[in-house]
Amino acid sequence: MNQPTVAVSAPGKVLLAGGYLVLDRQYTGLVFGLDARIHVHIQKLPTSPGGLLSEIIVRSPQFLDAEWRYGYREIENCGGIQVSQLKGHTTSQYSRNKFVETALAYALSYISAVSKLKIGSVSITIIADTDYYSHPDPDNANSARFVNFNVPLTEAHKTGLGSSAALVTSFTAAVLSHYLDHRQLNLDSDFGRARLHNLAQAAHCAAQGKVGSGFDVAAAVYGSCVYRRFSPSILDGLGEVGSPDFSRRLGVVVEDSDPSVRWDMRIDKVAAVLPAGLRLVMCDVHCGSETVGLVKKVLAWRKEHPAEAALLWATLQKGGEDLAKELQRLAQTSTTSSYGFKDLSDIFLTIRSLVREMSGKANVPVESKVQTTLLNACCQISGVVGGVVPGAGGYDAIALLIEDEALPSLQAFLDSYTIASSNEDGPLVGKVRLLGVRQEMEGLRMEESTMFAGWML
Repeated sequence: MNQPTVAVSAPGKVLLAGGYLVLDRQYTGLVFGLDARIHVHIQKLPTSPGGLLSEIIVRSPQFLDAEWRYGYREIENCGGIQVSQLKGHTTSQYSRNKFVETALAYALSYISAVSKLKIGSVSITIIADTDYYSHPDPDNANSARFVNFNVPLTEAHKTGLGSSAALVTSFTAAVLSHYLDHRQLNLDSDFGRARLHNLAQAAHCAAQGKVGSGFDVAAAVYGSCVYRRFSPSILDGLGEVGSPDFSRRLGVVVEDSDPSVRWDMRIDKVAAVLPAGLRLVMCDVHCGSETVGLVKKVLAWRKEHPAEAALLWATLQKGGEDLAKELQRLAQTSTTSSYGFKDLSDIFLTIRSLVREMSGKANVPVESKVQTTLLNACCQISGVVGGVVPGAGGYDAIALLIEDEALPSLQAFLDSYTIASSNEDGPLVGKVRLLGVRQEMEGLRMEESTMFAGWML
């Protein structure tokens, strides 16, 4: 039986250690969830006389012209549910929202594989916490959880917090929770979370057009963890929506029912902790880069220099393990002085040195000159333990680990901070904004619909 309304949210992420390494199952990544969330609200869509009976409306009201209308139909020979954007019924002038469209098709196809219920028309609203996007007015950006960005979605500048993975995860969870009852899917159970994880990974990879590491989806489902990726071969042979037997194959993958092809990722939540008195914060430099281009260049260098890369990867892996172990050790002690964090600071410096070595060898700005300058300046502030350019690097937000009482000093410093850089150093960085986010241990969460008052139709 369809639930009348469902509201779900999933957190963003920051890969504090293990950038590039996490693409390989030999290595792990230390990923923290962030309390910046993508929220998805779903409700039944009343059909008016003459209206379409098989229509799904998706809105993102924080952006201009961000509404997509879809028709859907079941394909013969167990081909799943095919989703088609309705021409003339969509306000967006842009062709597709590939993440929404793919997540919708995969979720509905899975539902068709496990249930015979009729898929009714629904209205879906997507709301992003403010810090997912750079905002031209920092004062207003920090004053409300949700703001109107007043730009088309394609012109919004991301801060690199993992919006696509959080979107696909929360969107998939909302659709499943609306159409399936608790006997068919209970997202509060380990089995239910595992099925959501598997389906969101498959949909996210299909939307991206490649099989990524999956750490961002894992963080969206489970929250902070030490993550070892799944074998890409798990998704081999899944095929495309509409191909014969697609829904059956998708059901097997999601439910992990083929003993010869089992999901083999490792998600260790116990190993990802922060000591009391420390917080993880992010600084937005307002000129994010495309991860894909950086990754291709780094992996090309690794392929051309396998022995040199193997040594660097092994050293980076040790740095990440040392970071996780030191955080666990501190979490079990009562250290409150900055001197007690010296070993932690040294580990951050070691990791940064190795990342800059990677940058130089691969000739890509994993930690660019402007980021180095910013990180060095921030680390001079009393109470700032250390920091990194997280994940694949580039010009996204930087991550800092600070003592709680250092937050006002860091904010005051950044309020007056600018970077003078040449075009040779990369994009020019003007003001740097301290995002209003911190670490989040929890993953997917059910929400109250009332929190979206003013944003719903």
